[in-house]
Amino acid sequence: MNILIFGPNGSGKGTQGAIVQKKYGVPHIETGVIFRENIKGGTQLGIKAKEFIDKGELVPDEITIPMILSRLKEEDCKDGWLLDGFPRNLSQAEAMYEALQKEHMALDYVIEIELDRMTAKNRIMGRRLCANDNNHPNNIYIDAIKPAEENGKLMCRVCGGELSARADDQDETAIDKRHNIYYDTESGTMAAIHYFKDRVKVIGVDGKPGVKEVSDDLMNKLG
Repeated sequence: MNILIFGPNGSGKGTQGAIVQKKYGVPHIETGVIFRENIKGGTQLGIKAKEFIDKGELVPDEITIPMILSRLKEEDCKDGWLLDGFPRNLSQAEAMYEALQKEHMALDYVIEIELDRMTAKNRIMGRRLCANDNNHPNNIYIDAIKPAEENGKLMCRVCGGELSARADDQDETAIDKRHNIYYDTESGTMAAIHYFKDRVKVIGVDGKPGVKEVSDDLMNKLG
């Protein structure tokens, strides 16, 4: 089963991707990891990509897509894959779909974790890290995992540890910049999703409920 997964920052896409990976036994492939591995390994594509990255420029599709396809042809992908982080816009979606067609690689499903922009932003800005264990979930905007409160101070709901917020989670400008790309229905990520709706089965799931409710809905729709 070959799958693309989409969702705005704050939608829980990574969590749901891990659940799909475990359920179907396919590798969860993130484009950022592909870049790092090619650059570290000194591949021809990696060297070319690094030239653009070092200049602070976007890596062209003619480098990115062959790099992704090379990864999708590896042995661990023979029974399927879950690709996360690409395409990010309409032109990339068109180029990626055409490349898959040329390689006779099927795209079985596109998963879209649906979440409105304000909720997604609040979830990012509401995340709090526990000093004892970063895996303890705490978010001031999600009722199910709201931190505990003691003497007017927020504490970890799991262990009572001190909480802090990551600086990048509070950077509204950076969050808005990423979301501007994602929610753009003309040429951004949402436009890419609409492009796939005319070509493959797109499974949309509401990202607002809890992790289990979202994953149950997703698994039911995937069959």
